[in-house]
Amino acid sequence: MPAALPMLEDLPEQFPVFPLSGALLLPGGHLPLTIFEPRYLAMVEDALGQGRYFGMVQPDKRLARGETGPGLYRIGCLGRITSFAETDDNRYLITLTGIIRFTIAEEIEMCRGYRRIAAGLAGFAADLRPATGQLPFPRQYLLDALHRYFATAGAEANWDAIAGMPDENLVTSLCMACPFTAEEKQALLEARDFTARAGALRALLEIDSLGGGETGPRAS
Repeated sequence: MPAALPMLEDLPEQFPVFPLSGALLLPGGHLPLTIFEPRYLAMVEDALGQGRYFGMVQPDKRLARGETGPGLYRIGCLGRITSFAETDDNRYLITLTGIIRFTIAEEIEMCRGYRRIAAGLAGFAADLRPATGQLPFPRQYLLDALHRYFATAGAEANWDAIAGMPDENLVTSLCMACPFTAEEKQALLEARDFTARAGALRALLEIDSLGGGETGPRAS
C-alpha cells in the first residue's frame, strides 16, 4: 500500500536543493540518483536526519551565474528519499519520490557546500491529492504517439508494463524518463495540472517522432 501523502503544514519551507539539468522530478514520480560529489553526499546525509527531504531544480541557462552557482528556474519539486544504499566506493544510491512542486522565494545560507532555499509550497497544494487524473483524450492516442516515438529511434519499450499503468502514473513516468530537452522538461513540470501536462507530453512525443526532437528515447 502506498505511503500516505503528507499534509502541507508538515512539509519544510526551507530545504536543500540539488541543481541538475535534464533531471525531472514530478509529484508521485520516482527518480533514481547516484550521489558521489562530496557536497551532495553531505546533503543526503543531512537530509536523512531531517525528514529525508530535498528539492530538485534545473539550472536556467538564460540566467547569469551567481556566487552560489548557476541561476535556477524558479519552480522545482520537493522530494523525499524513499530508498537508500551505500556502495563500497562510498557512493549513495537513492530513490527520490516527488511530493510537491515549489517556487523559490530566495536562496539562503549554504550548508556544507550545498545550496539551500526558502520556498513557497501553498500554490501547489493540489499536488498532495491522491492521483486521480484522467487523460483529456483517448488513451490510445497517447500510446500511438509513444509507439511512433520509439519506432523513430529504433528502440523498444516494456509495453506490458505500460499497458498496466494508470493514466496519471503513465504520464508522470513518461515525462520523467523520456530524454526531452531541459526546457521541455521544465515546461512539463510547470504545466498547470494533469490535463495540461498530458497534452504537452503527447505534443512532444508527436514532434519528436517526426524528427523534430534533438534526442530519441531510451530503451527500457
